[in-house]
Amino acid sequence: MSQNQTQNIDPAEIAKFEELASRWWDRESEFKPLHDINPLRVGFIDRIAPLAGKRVLDVGCGGGILSESMAQRGAEVTGIDMGEAPLKVAKLHGLESGVSVRYRQVTVEQLAEEEPESFDIITCMEMLEHVPDPASIIAACARLARPGGQLFFSTLNRNPKSYMFAIVGAERVLKLVPNGTHDFNKFIRPSELGQWLRSSGLQIREMTGLVYNPLTKIYRLDPEDVSVNYMVATTRNTD
Repeated sequence: MSQNQTQNIDPAEIAKFEELASRWWDRESEFKPLHDINPLRVGFIDRIAPLAGKRVLDVGCGGGILSESMAQRGAEVTGIDMGEAPLKVAKLHGLESGVSVRYRQVTVEQLAEEEPESFDIITCMEMLEHVPDPASIIAACARLARPGGQLFFSTLNRNPKSYMFAIVGAERVLKLVPNGTHDFNKFIRPSELGQWLRSSGLQIREMTGLVYNPLTKIYRLDPEDVSVNYMVATTRNTD
């Protein structure tokens, strides 16, 4: 098994985000959708697991959009990613914004060996569909959470509608993200995600969809529509 496989990373996926790193904080760039949904994500997390005073891990933090937002709400945040360029951007932006986040280039599996049961809240957003073994990511996140800790995941559902919206619509028609950003075969059905979560000792607390209206260009949360983008809030078992 190669080192890349043992680290559970896809070099092609890392390269995609490395190439775009300099535009991470440009709100009109390819990362505009991340900026647009970020208030919804942070609000969802903070409502279920209040961030102030908590030790938080942001897995697959990229350029630090979510990490900084959680730190601004009073959390002590660590952001990890395997992309060197996005992490440099995140650190630089932190210096400019004055928001303190600890960033590390390390896999979540390695961090789970180093710091088990260390975090009150763990977020892993828009990452599971970019790795070879998402179940391994979830298991490592579970090991990093304290018993009773709160874990949040977001990803893309796998069905004809999500193909039309996330691939054809977002990439090819609306140009919200670059062509090739997503691989439909790596999208994850809620049933699949639920099985991995339960296998890792996590209980689902809440699930909601992130729905985009192409006419108003506005995102909203909708618990009744998880057909494309969706988020899941979970709790680590205490036994």
